[in-house]
Amino acid sequence: MLVLAQISDLHLDGTPRATERAERVMNRLRGLHARVDALLVTGDIADHGTEAEYEEAARILDAPFPVLTCPGNHDHRAPYRKALLGDTAGSAPDAPVNSVHRVGDTAVLMCDSSIPGSDEGLLAPETYAWIEATLDGLGDGVPALLAFHHPPVALHHPLPDSYGLRQPRELAALLERRPQIKALITGHAHSPAATVFAGRPLVVGPGVTWTLQLPWESPEVADRAADPGLAFHVLDDEGRLTTHFRSVRADG
Repeated sequence: MLVLAQISDLHLDGTPRATERAERVMNRLRGLHARVDALLVTGDIADHGTEAEYEEAARILDAPFPVLTCPGNHDHRAPYRKALLGDTAGSAPDAPVNSVHRVGDTAVLMCDSSIPGSDEGLLAPETYAWIEATLDGLGDGVPALLAFHHPPVALHHPLPDSYGLRQPRELAALLERRPQIKALITGHAHSPAATVFAGRPLVVGPGVTWTLQLPWESPEVADRAADPGLAFHVLDDEGRLTTHFRSVRADG
């Protein structure tokens, strides 16, 4: 059994509010470090994409378990690579930021769905090629999870639905070819949600910075008073994903 925590949409901007909320969830997770196999951070880590914001993120996200990240539409690839990942080689700084991690017997593919200069999402051709090559290299029988920022389905709110993942049929075709992909994990919407895409579970993690209010809840888009959220994803030995959502009060 694998236990993966997820946080998303920290939007660190140097303000005390953003810092406190991110530190609050990380303190909660550090207290559970013996039970958490890894943490997925699914984009919009920084609000403006500056090096200073990623330097703060690196400090806040330091943890006794693996911390796996991918960019969102607010993130900028070059400073993300330099200040968060410590990549100072400078090779292809604007290329998609994709990475694979073995967590137990599972491969977690952190994919870059950002489009520089746009709030919309896209898995670029080089990202699809990387996913295919990575899965080929894993060998038979290794389950995989795909994590990225932009959900590939409508979530029934005009804000996230205006900036979703372009060309979702390409992703659906990939899933049809690749049964070892057990589920998709995304962020972006600032709202915990669960649905199905191309026959696989699709889980949208809650936001740290604020919570989306659905049209039938309030005419206001953002609930900034709501506590930051996180998710726990449990992948069992049968390849079934179960997700639990939690909010983190100021008193922990």
